[in-house]
Amino acid sequence: MLNRTIQPSLNAIDKIDFVAPEKHLLNADVNLYHMKSVPNETARLDLYFDAGKCRGEKGIPSFVSGLLLSGTDAKSSTEIHDIINGLGGFYESGLSVENSVVSIYCLRENLEAIFTTLMDAIQNLSFNEQEVAEFLADRKQQFSISKEKVSFLVQREFQKKLFASNKSYGSVTEMEDFDNVSIDDLKAFHKRHYLNGLSKVVIVGDIEQNLIEHISEKCTSMAIQSPVEYIDELKNESGEFIHEKDGAIQTAIRVGRTLFNKKHADFLDFLILHTILGDYFGSRLMSNIREDKGYTYGIGTALSELNETGHFLTATEVRKDVRDATLNEIQFEFNRLRTDLVPMDELELVKNYMLGQLLKSADGPYAMTDLFLSAELQGMGLEFYNDALKSIQEITPERIQALAVKYLQWEDMSVVAYG
Repeated sequence: MLNRTIQPSLNAIDKIDFVAPEKHLLNADVNLYHMKSVPNETARLDLYFDAGKCRGEKGIPSFVSGLLLSGTDAKSSTEIHDIINGLGGFYESGLSVENSVVSIYCLRENLEAIFTTLMDAIQNLSFNEQEVAEFLADRKQQFSISKEKVSFLVQREFQKKLFASNKSYGSVTEMEDFDNVSIDDLKAFHKRHYLNGLSKVVIVGDIEQNLIEHISEKCTSMAIQSPVEYIDELKNESGEFIHEKDGAIQTAIRVGRTLFNKKHADFLDFLILHTILGDYFGSRLMSNIREDKGYTYGIGTALSELNETGHFLTATEVRKDVRDATLNEIQFEFNRLRTDLVPMDELELVKNYMLGQLLKSADGPYAMTDLFLSAELQGMGLEFYNDALKSIQEITPERIQALAVKYLQWEDMSVVAYG
């Protein structure tokens, strides 16, 4: 019988037993991954396309992504969505710098029917003139509204500075793009990057093998026929770029630089440094700029990864009268990590937090699949996360300081403020 007067023993986490999805080949360069061990009736289907923002100009990647379910010659946009909704499906699309992802969530018994509807919509997309015109008019209005928001404006300017060395990565949509894009431009992008640009398929759910084979067969015709190449070196434009906006109450701030992804030898240890600095509620930036100074409701850091590189950033919104003070405090926290060793009690707190978050992120087949995909993006397996456990347990204050000296130099940062 359990004795509740005795505290349970604490055991260090030294290994997580990960489960990887099964791999099926569509061709030499495109895989289908299937995570079958789902203890319920739900399913998810992800289609990855080489159709990110860096693959086109004039807003075309974003426009085509938004038009994927806009209708075929046989079905209108409304009819397509009604079929998916009627089967209990949820459609979601996402567009990043390098990839476009289309996802369906549903009950596994309806996956085949929804998949058939989705493939028909994408493969037979008609780009009906009225649908396109209405879509562009709606997006243009949304764009006009967004341009009044400092968070939107600062992100556009930060992207330009962050990816200053490469025009394709640094380009942003402009107002005139909504009027100048042609249907022929949209069709050409769709043909190249969707009809012939499928780069990965992911299925989560207790799906029978015959349906997996059916989906593989239907996707093969869209699979890309050669290895996808991405930029492996990007350089940000360092310096401070301050923009005033009349009538703005808040000032949005971004501070960051191009860096690296999981392939780099410093990635895992820098992940710990970035957590200390700004990636949990008790981080130094939150403790200083929110809790102590009261300048903001929230501030944090992020490590974003691309296929061959990555970047680091700090983001917040503050009252416009404390913009300069906030930048000074961010710089102060960067420099404090460069000059002073992290106290052991703070480091132990962060270690325990990160170990708990890693366990949480591996809880269940959907979460495990997402962990796998994050590692697979850089050609790694799930053992990467056991390497992360080891890195968390072995990190020292001296190692953190050395990384801060190397990567948190203020003069290397792109500092953008808008407000």
